[in-house]
Amino acid sequence: MPLRGNLHAHTTFSDGVRTADALIAEYEALGYDFLAITDHVDRIAPDYWRALRRLSSNLLLFHGVELNHEALSQHVGKIVGDRETLYVLNHPARYKLSVPETVARAERITAEGWPLDAVEVTDTGLYRPLYRTDDIPLVKIATDDAHRPPHFGRAWIEVDAPRDRDGIIRAIRAGDFTLGFAAPVPGT
Repeated sequence: MPLRGNLHAHTTFSDGVRTADALIAEYEALGYDFLAITDHVDRIAPDYWRALRRLSSNLLLFHGVELNHEALSQHVGKIVGDRETLYVLNHPARYKLSVPETVARAERITAEGWPLDAVEVTDTGLYRPLYRTDDIPLVKIATDDAHRPPHFGRAWIEVDAPRDRDGIIRAIRAGDFTLGFAAPVPGT
């Protein structure tokens, strides 16, 4: 049975409106199997990573951060498994990037040492079909980029993988997942 999850969510550790425990409860109530907390690296306190390790949940929790590639002012999600790490080019739609601009950014960021695996085809959970093209040579994922309601539960991935962090990351890299959206997506 596929596992449903969100790989991009914010808490009061940075600019989200829910504490980590309250955000986890939101996603538990939605029936999710896993959640990545990815607060902004430039806004987190020094004890962020220790605080994430203290969280408990029925969800499989990924720890992560949203990095900022300073030269491009581009957010990149870093989702940490047990041994594997997934890097995601976050919300190109927010930056109003064309497909060629998205590809150029991905190439530059990768060349500078951040090995991108995926790109978001959503912006705060709203589907942006422009980025779901083979012209962008990254796996396409859907996330909520959850900061506040109504972001929670708008978009997700359903992964065919064992219930462990590294297995989920490997399945995402292999494309063994489907995208899900709370609202109907035109053309699907």
